[in-house]
Amino acid sequence: MIANNTYYALKPYLPWSLRIFLRRWRATSRRAAFADAWPINEAAGATPPNWPGWPERKQFAVVLTHDVEGSKGLQRVRQLMDVERRHGFRSSFNFVPKGQYRLPEELRNTLEREGFEVGVHGLEHDGKLYRSKARFSAKAAEIRSYVREWHASGFRSPLMQHRLGWLHQLGVEYDASTFDTDPFEPEPDGVQTIFPFWVPGPAGQGYVELPYTLAQDFTLFVLLRETTIEMWKTKLDWIAAHGGMALLNVHPDYISFDGRRARDEFALSLYEEFLDYLNERYRDRFWPALPREVARFYRSSLPLSKRNSRRRICMVTHSVYEGDNRVRRYAETLAKQGDLVDVVAISRQGGQTDTETICGVTVHRLQRRKQNEESKWSYASQLVRFLLVSAAHLTRRHNRVRYDLVHVHNIPDFLVFGAWYPKWTGAKLILDIHDIVPELFLSKFPSRRNGVYVKLLMAVEKASARFVDHVIVANHIWQKRLIERSVPKDKCTVVLNHVDPAIFYRRSRTRQDKKIIVIFPGTFQWHQGLDIGIRAFARVKEELPNAEFHLYGGGGGRSTQTELATLVGKLGLNESVLFHSPLTLDQVPQVIADADLGVVPKRADSFGNEAYSTKIMEFMSQGVPVVASRTAIDTLYFDQSSVRFFTSGDDVEMAQAMLDVIRQSEVRAGLVANGYDYVARHGWDNKKADYLDLVDWLLTESFSTLTVAGERAWQ
Repeated sequence: MIANNTYYALKPYLPWSLRIFLRRWRATSRRAAFADAWPINEAAGATPPNWPGWPERKQFAVVLTHDVEGSKGLQRVRQLMDVERRHGFRSSFNFVPKGQYRLPEELRNTLEREGFEVGVHGLEHDGKLYRSKARFSAKAAEIRSYVREWHASGFRSPLMQHRLGWLHQLGVEYDASTFDTDPFEPEPDGVQTIFPFWVPGPAGQGYVELPYTLAQDFTLFVLLRETTIEMWKTKLDWIAAHGGMALLNVHPDYISFDGRRARDEFALSLYEEFLDYLNERYRDRFWPALPREVARFYRSSLPLSKRNSRRRICMVTHSVYEGDNRVRRYAETLAKQGDLVDVVAISRQGGQTDTETICGVTVHRLQRRKQNEESKWSYASQLVRFLLVSAAHLTRRHNRVRYDLVHVHNIPDFLVFGAWYPKWTGAKLILDIHDIVPELFLSKFPSRRNGVYVKLLMAVEKASARFVDHVIVANHIWQKRLIERSVPKDKCTVVLNHVDPAIFYRRSRTRQDKKIIVIFPGTFQWHQGLDIGIRAFARVKEELPNAEFHLYGGGGGRSTQTELATLVGKLGLNESVLFHSPLTLDQVPQVIADADLGVVPKRADSFGNEAYSTKIMEFMSQGVPVVASRTAIDTLYFDQSSVRFFTSGDDVEMAQAMLDVIRQSEVRAGLVANGYDYVARHGWDNKKADYLDLVDWLLTESFSTLTVAGERAWQ
């Protein structure tokens, strides 16, 4: 960005020969570096979700556009119109309102009368439109006036610069400032799609984005000095095969109409050859459309809830992606609506650091998990190392992708600082607090509440919350506490760990034995109260000899697991209390479906009193009744009709609750029915709109407090 700003500041003073030399030198190196993604990026050919197809079942669409940069281009508009009419096409001409020329009203009327389209091409053609939000806000008002005066539907930024979250200010139906892949542009981040997509704003507002998908004429014939249209033909054939949109941008400024080619021009015959190729090879198989026709078709064919966006989002988490319900739920929801989603995560213990695509999400595993949580300092060192590794990865990846949003998941809070570079270049940041760190560490590593370590964690929490644009927290109790000490109220939103029906749909029971299976999937940390659960199970076992207690998970440190195993042996339960390795998220539903009872024996006098139990909704989703300790957080969201509660820490009462649910069919049936009803009302399908609305709001810039004199006054 700094290099681009410097170039455009110096451009008026650089001779043309030097400028073109520098651009050709850059183009040559980038052509080699991006050979795998230009002119064709295979990922861009994927059909977006809910795509309705083109009108009249046409195979693909063809959209011709022209940016008129200078006076020379303006003088050639009528000639280009005549050429296209002769070949049976109409196109869109985008004019610069305050450039080297003024658009004559008579020419604009002629274009409209002849079935062509007029669009707005920035305000000036100087590469400075997005220099600051304050200046853009001032220019946006002028651009809007030209949009109204010219009866324009669309906009394109000069030099294909783009800040899609800013363009809601223009009030246009569509923008055409992006591309599927083009490493030669000043801002070379492609949207990786050959289809139109929706740029959502708050309250259902937005506009259609139309990326160009064929190499620009200047790039092809002037920078790369190609002498044929073979590259256009090859890309067009690929687009046609994938049913996409062939959108071409040709500048009349660079077309030689009289055979006398200037140094920055190409022969008209090349463009005519392309039009002939279209008509001869694909006659009646494509939809020749104006940009506004594509935008209106898209809006009329897809209701708001079905429109695909194409935002670039990165999730950062010091967790194993496959097993992290919260991260997966967000990431896969975004991917399903067409967004490009990366996840920076860790691998399982003993797993490989690699990159894999899972359900449309690209997962980058940067570090192996080390299950060493005995010492707070050794655990902290793992987190610091992940911060450094993820920061380096984000910086490299952002240079190529340019993320719109980085969504960072704690623990730790300070992972947000690894996204310093995306934030500096305009990306929005979310801190998602799964667990409130000072309280968790007090439970995990006993210490004085006013000790140095805890004070440091609180300071980090506050600094991290100030650094980001928004904070998401996992429950309302923690939201209240964070607002009291670290986060402004209007900057903090609650998103519970709602169960995702895409994963936790109802499974059929596969187990046919006569055993009674009690289950706990999760971490083995002290606040989970598994020692209480094991003692309660010992009492159940006395009355139900065929009962088994299956624990899936780990964590909590070696001492915790050793203590649990010792307790099991002491109670003589080695044959009926079984420890299993952690499950992937996809394995959890079936294991639950094969159980008879789910238990959540958390301690109410520790961190567990306020940590929301995702397991409860997971049990409910599979028709498994739940016995849980009476904690502040779980009684806030559930009642006795859907969960059988017992007094936390009381293994005798827990055992009786378990026996009642197992033995009393009426009690069991009521819990199952009410659990299903709770999941139907509070599942992710009904709650994800809140998260998506938050993302839309964050990525739509606010300009309400801006002035040019006070450029830092924006919200």
